Amino acid sequence: MKPETWAPHVTVAAIVERDGRFLMVEENTSAGLRLNQPAGHLDAGETLLEAAVRETLEETAHPFTPEALVGMYMTHFERPGSEGTTYLRFTYCGRAAEAEPHRALDPDIVRTVWMSAEELRACPERHRTPLVMQCIDDYLAGRRFPLDFVHTHSVGPKGAAQRQ
Repeated sequence: MKPETWAPHVTVAAIVERDGRFLMVEENTSAGLRLNQPAGHLDAGETLLEAAVRETLEETAHPFTPEALVGMYMTHFERPGSEGTTYLRFTYCGRAAEAEPHRALDPDIVRTVWMSAEELRACPERHRTPLVMQCIDDYLAGRRFPLDFVHTHSVGPKGAAQRQ
């Protein structure tokens, strides 16, 4: 039997700041109710930017326009009886339009909430991962990379590389 190929889980997250407050989601997780940036997994066929826009809309009902890459992060979570899970997270910052009033949020999302960095620092036990505050701190420190820092290439049906 051929051994299973190991691969990290690729995720995206969005940082949206307005008047010193950050758009966050409260979501049900296996560890209980947690705070996170709008975030989720990269789907097959998507670019990272498309995933960030989609996840933000699905989790907050706010259309998101990415403006810069804040950072790329790797986290490994140990799991009893397994090799654990490794996540590669690409966090973007940008603008969000007003929420679409009739759009339903993802089922695990309880609500959206705007919080200051100080409010977030005061409740680390409620963060989904340590990356929640790390990404905010990097954003506040001015970390910004141009959107074209990450290149997306795909191979067309005739084998020709196509840049997206």
